[in-house]
Amino acid sequence: MGTRPIKDPCFLDIRMKLLELEGQFISVTVTGCCDVLQGRIFRVDEGSLILVGLFGTRIIPLCTISSIDFGPFAYVVNSVEDTVSVINTATNTVFDLIPVGSVPLSIAITPNASQAYTTNFFDNTVTAINTVTNTVIGEPIPVGNLPRGIAITPDGTRAYVTNSGDATVSVINTATNSVDDLPIQVGNIPDAIEITPDGTRAYVTNSGDATVSVINTTTNSVDAPPIPVGNNPSGIAITPDGTKAYVTNAFDDTVSVINTETDTVDISPIPVGRTPFGIAITPEGSRAYVVNFLDSTISVINTASDTVIGFPILVGAQPIRVAITPDGSRAYVTNFTDDTVSIINTATNTVIGSPVAVGDGPDGIAITTIII
Repeated sequence: MGTRPIKDPCFLDIRMKLLELEGQFISVTVTGCCDVLQGRIFRVDEGSLILVGLFGTRIIPLCTISSIDFGPFAYVVNSVEDTVSVINTATNTVFDLIPVGSVPLSIAITPNASQAYTTNFFDNTVTAINTVTNTVIGEPIPVGNLPRGIAITPDGTRAYVTNSGDATVSVINTATNSVDDLPIQVGNIPDAIEITPDGTRAYVTNSGDATVSVINTTTNSVDAPPIPVGNNPSGIAITPDGTKAYVTNAFDDTVSVINTETDTVDISPIPVGRTPFGIAITPEGSRAYVVNFLDSTISVINTASDTVIGFPILVGAQPIRVAITPDGSRAYVTNFTDDTVSIINTATNTVIGSPVAVGDGPDGIAITTIII
């Protein structure tokens, strides 16, 4: 999870590692100190670290550092208060709050973990965030009407945004943070979007049509008829091998499974809990975690058999979205009514610890990869 135990903290490689992390948020465990210190690295000197956090500024001798943690970090959009909370998943505490646009609903992070993008539903914009400094980059990016979902290509060059009021998808150039092309026409009230691991296609759930549109990301066009799924498709996740797309059907209480080779639904929908919204798949692809909004539970699907395994996992009130850590060990669930995030141990499928308090109306969530 990014933690590096240090056997001999006086070696030069500690300083070199900290220099690589300069400007970033980290957690530090110090010999003789019971508390974990969290903050941004202000400067690394020859024998000391200058850390700035809620405690103020502290000079920490390098030889007293017993461990360093640099993520991953979970970014949670708080739709009612127009902010993003940043959770250090090593300590499961919020250490930063970033103001964004009006009613942010979704968030996506570039593969190199350097930038995050939020869709601002009432502003018709997207906010770009520098994840090193956790500050907003430039002006909001104008997109279509009522943007909802967002996904970033595996090479990090483009962000695809669903505009639910326009039945379109806008494409943002992440190098210039501008929309370069005309919007792509999709189905009615597009919601979630997911891009295949090879980056060649983007799958869009059209909640008003009960369909999924498939975008060719080379031509930025929809080349085939939409795929029929269940009623009010709201979330989508694609397996790491790219062979299946799992779609939550909020009004049917089911999950549809799309064969991405044929772009057809080959099996019966999988029954889950009431009003499934968010969905995420573990990094090795063996399980899909489905958020059941009205049941306040999580269903777990075995992707080999496409059946629900075990009992539903009880989380907070009206959970809405889910994200999984890069090592697959934990799932983080936003609880919309509780203003919290629940944490699931994916080995035991049980909730661990107390919910993490975030902002008002948490919705979308994304977790950084560890890039050093």
